[in-house]
Order: sequence, then structure tokens, then C-alpha cells
Amino acid sequence: MIQLPPAPLPEVIITAARLPPAAGEAAFSVVRLDDETLGSALRLDEAVASVPAVSLFRRTSSLSANPTTQGISLRAIAPSGAGRTLVTLDGVPLNDPFGGWVIWSRVAPESLDSLDIVRGAGAGPYGAGALTGVIVLRERDGAGGLLDTSVSSHDGERLAGSATMDLGPIRLVASGLYDSSDGYIPVRGDQAGAADTPLDLDARSAALRADVPLGEAALSLRASSWEEDRGSGLAGARANASGSSLSATLARQPAAGHPGWRLQAWQTRSNLTNGSVAVTVDRSATTAANDQFHTPATGRGMNAALRRTGVAVAGGRLEWELGLDARSAEGETNERSRNLGAGFTRSRSAGGETTVAGAYGEGAWRGRDWLLAGGLRLDHWASENGRRLERDLTTGLPTLDETDPDRSGTVTSARFAARRDLGRDYAVRAAAYSSFRPATLNELYRPFRVGNDLTEANADLVPERLTGIEAGLSRAGEDGGWTVTLFRNVIEDAVVNVTIGAGPATFPRAGFVPAGGVLRQRQNAGTVTATGLELTAERQLSTGLRLRSALSVTDARLDGGGQAPQLTGLRPAQAPIWSATAGLDWLASPRLIVGGTVHFESRRFDDDLNSRILAPATTLDLRVDWTVAPGTSLWLAAENLFDADIEVSQTATGVTGFGPPRSLGLGLRLTR
Repeated sequence: MIQLPPAPLPEVIITAARLPPAAGEAAFSVVRLDDETLGSALRLDEAVASVPAVSLFRRTSSLSANPTTQGISLRAIAPSGAGRTLVTLDGVPLNDPFGGWVIWSRVAPESLDSLDIVRGAGAGPYGAGALTGVIVLRERDGAGGLLDTSVSSHDGERLAGSATMDLGPIRLVASGLYDSSDGYIPVRGDQAGAADTPLDLDARSAALRADVPLGEAALSLRASSWEEDRGSGLAGARANASGSSLSATLARQPAAGHPGWRLQAWQTRSNLTNGSVAVTVDRSATTAANDQFHTPATGRGMNAALRRTGVAVAGGRLEWELGLDARSAEGETNERSRNLGAGFTRSRSAGGETTVAGAYGEGAWRGRDWLLAGGLRLDHWASENGRRLERDLTTGLPTLDETDPDRSGTVTSARFAARRDLGRDYAVRAAAYSSFRPATLNELYRPFRVGNDLTEANADLVPERLTGIEAGLSRAGEDGGWTVTLFRNVIEDAVVNVTIGAGPATFPRAGFVPAGGVLRQRQNAGTVTATGLELTAERQLSTGLRLRSALSVTDARLDGGGQAPQLTGLRPAQAPIWSATAGLDWLASPRLIVGGTVHFESRRFDDDLNSRILAPATTLDLRVDWTVAPGTSLWLAAENLFDADIEVSQTATGVTGFGPPRSLGLGLRLTR
């Protein structure tokens, strides 16, 4: 008997359980950042902000931004601390379940393969929260690892990396980040006083993913945790954000003869502590004004999708996807407040629950020169069990006891686009879309304070709704390419922090507002209309020398209607008209790369009344990468090389806060 050698087993390629990008995305305004672009950024939000008009609420990155202002928005239509953009990692939302903002330190750029910024088109599979678009993150799949360690100005230290390991058929993907800095003082010069302190930071995060092949499908199990502690720029004011996340995804890739599908469930828990202070007129001292000592929140969600590709229709190929998704969030803020000089005298507990669930259908048809794409969503939203209880800490008796009525509704959203390839590397496209964003628990129930300014919550907020149209022309060639896009977006029932009073005075519910402070309330204050132009261009000038540039022009205006007529004709707070970048990348030798980028942004307003003007800002960043040996490189970076003053905030009394001064960094990167 002759025994034959065993047949070789087929190679198994282990990847995360996910569906590939939908074919129809190419018809919309999509900017992709690859791993090379991500690798040159120390923080994820800084990489995303390399695209003009994409930024956090203020002109600061997550290096110095309070957690409650780390919400991201696209196109400078109407920036918000809660953010008007949905951010997902392999389908799981990263937006905080209580506030909607994103704790960017929970994801190291080194852990990502790429990300897509989808501007404007928020309907389809993305759902609630993608009002001005969506940022789609994809975690690394491939074998190997990456480690980056660096030191920088202000005693900055950073260590981040990602690595994979195969255990038989199972692949483990681990990533982590540690980032610390003594920070800088935002108020400078003659305006600064003893009360002004550095924006120090201590952030850390870790994640572990297991990818398990199950026949033609794959199962991904992911767990992560994070915590960041930071100073808020005033003595006695600090913030801490922490949390954990679990997700399970089962997916099969679509192929000829069978559809693809995905089943996913996730849970995120978060907590926030945030202290605010009142500051004296001469900024010599502060008094504790509010202690948000415990803000537990839990977000849960699931989604399911069925996708079919390669269906022959009318001389082309049709791809379609049907899906369901649901998300819920519950949480509350627990605070101590009303300090008259001898300590806190009041307590506050406020919170509730929100849910949103929807169904959608998407399709894309590609012919010889055409790509047609579209989709329709139907969502049901609800805000329930809202409550606010305030007590006198001495007597224990309630001073305010409110129960908010439950509210709910349905929203229909859609998107449609067409793209035509014209030959000679040219293409033209057009799109129309709508999207929505329900108010967060933070906006509905949590008042907050920054310095002497108070902002009241509003449990009556309804979802914001956006409609938009756009058209674009592009060219993509071996020597470079360019794109130009014109758009017009309208946000109805926009959530705006509306000024309703000034201190010194005592107001119902809000209490005492000191001199130099104002009282605002979150309101669905009318309509924001934005008309804009976006340009991007890259050109290979010579061997080893490449030029890149981008420009965004957005003229956004408010119409406050009868509710807030004082806002009509004004610009939304923190929304610049002009923003642009221009850079050169020079391959000086096979081992040396030099790059420089100029950033420009026109003036902003720090308040709804456009009375606090933030001057234009221009900065220059430089970076040099030198390959010491295969897989080993050193880098040197300078941010804000000429130490430009970047105005990021302003009080009612004219005290200006500034962004980061010049910073130098030196790092070592290892890859395998």
C-alpha cells in the first residue's frame, strides 16, 4: 500500500470581520488617508485635521482640548463641542454615549490601516449622528508590527504601537498608546495671572482584537480601554475621561455566487469628571464653581447587513445592501455646585436615555463610464426618562425636581449620486443627500460652565436635520491630480448655544452668573445655510519632489427665525470661512525625506453673537525622516515653527486663550 503525502492545506488569509467599502462611495466626496499619512501624525485628530475645514470645536488638538470639546465636524458648517460627524472603527461608533464627542487618545494612529472622510453623505449605512458626514476608521490587518517613541517640548513623552501575532488559525492584533505632556499655559502676556495654569496631559489606551476564521466567515472580538487626565488651564480645574468597549463582529465577504453579510454587537462604557472654576477679574485666584465628579454612561448597539455584488443589470454590474441598526445610550451627570466661598452648597443629578433604530437600503450600478448610487433610511428616535434633581447639601431638601416628558419621532433620510468618467483621467459627479443628528444626553440634560460663562441644558431639543447638494470635477493622473467640489448644505433645527443673559445676575435654574460672564442655553435656534467650495491638488514636480495643497471656503450663516432673531445673518461660532494647507514632500535621498506644511485659517467667532473675534492664524510645520537601517528610522518634527499666536478662545472681558506655541519633537520608529 502506497501512502500519498498529505495535500497542502489552502492558505488562510486572516483579516478582521468587516465588509469592504461599498462601490457607491466613489460617487460621493471621499478623502482617504493612508497609513503613511497617519504614520506622520502623533494624534488621530491631527491626522484628520490635515484636511481643511475638518477640526475639533476649537483650534486645538486633543493634546490640549477638554474632553467636552473634542467633537469633530466637517466642512466648517457649524462646529460643535458634541460634534456633528459620526466616527466609526470597523463599524463601531467611537462617539461618546453621553456627550457625542470622541476621546481621540483611545485610538493610536499606528493601529490603523487607513481612514475615509465621507463629507456630506451621512445617510445610508451610517445613520444617526452623521450630520455633516462620517469618518470611517479601519484597524490594521497585516502581519508585523510598528512602534513609535518620542520626546517633545513641554516635557512631552509618547509611546505608541501595534503588533500582530498568529496562534494557529487565530490572529491577535494588539495596540497601545501612552502620551504625556506638562503642557502650555493658554493665557499669556499681560492678561495672564497666577490662576492660569498649564494644559497638562496624561493619556493611555490599549486594545486587543482576535480574528478567528469560521469557514467562509470571520469572527472578530475586540476589547479596549482608555483614560486621559488633563488640566484645563485654570487652577483647580481638571478633567478626566475614561472608558471601555467590547464588540463582536461576524462577517462573510461577498463573492461571485453568494452574498456577503455582517452581524455586529457592541457596548461602550464611559465616565467623565470635569471641574470648573470662577476666576477673579485680575486672574489672580479661582473659586471652585462646579464639580462634575461622576458621569457614568453606557452605549449599546447592533447592526446587520446583507450585501450582494456583481449582479448583471442593463449592461453593467449592480451592488446592493440591506441593513438594520439600533443604538441606545443611558447616563447621568452627578455634580456639586453653588459655592458662595465656604464650599459647595448644592448637588445635581441629571440624565436620561436615548434610542435610535433604523433600516436602510443602498444600491450602486456601475457601467462602462457611469456610477450611479443611492440609498434610503427610515429611523425612529426617542428621548426617555429625563430627570433633573438638585438638593441643598445642608438640609438634603430638593431645590429643583423635574421630570421631562418622553419624546419620539421618525426621520427619513436619503442620498443619491452619479459619477461619469470622461476619459483622459477626468470625472464629473453630482450628489444630493439628507441626514440627521439627535441631541446627546449632554445637550439634553447637563448644564456646564467654562470660566465665568454658564450654558444651560435643554430637554426639549429635537434632532438636527441636514439637506445638501454638491457637484464635483476631478482629474487623476500619474503625475498627480486635483478635485473641485461645490456644495450647499442647510441644517434645520440647529442646536446652538444662545446667549440669554449677562452677569452679574441671578437666573432661574442656572443660578448666579458673575461679572464678566454670560448665560447661554442650548436651543434649536433656526437654520444654518452653508455654501462652499473645496479644492485639492497634488503634483509631482520632479523625481522625489511632490507638491500638495487643499482649500476650503465655507460661507455659513444663521437664520434665527422668531426664536433667536438676534442670530440672523451671523456666522455659527467657531466656523471660519477660509482654511487651506500647502506642502512639499522631498525625497532628498533613498534614506532621507523632508516635508513641510503651511496651514492657514481665517478669523472665527468664539460666541453666537459674533462679538468675540478670533484672529486669522498661519502656521508652518516641518518634519524630517531618516532611515537608519531597514525597519528603523529617526524623525525630527517642528510644529508651529515660527511660534505664531493662535487665538482659540475669548472671554466676555476680552481675555484671549491661545493654542500651542512652537514645539519640537524627536522620535524613533521601528517596523517589521
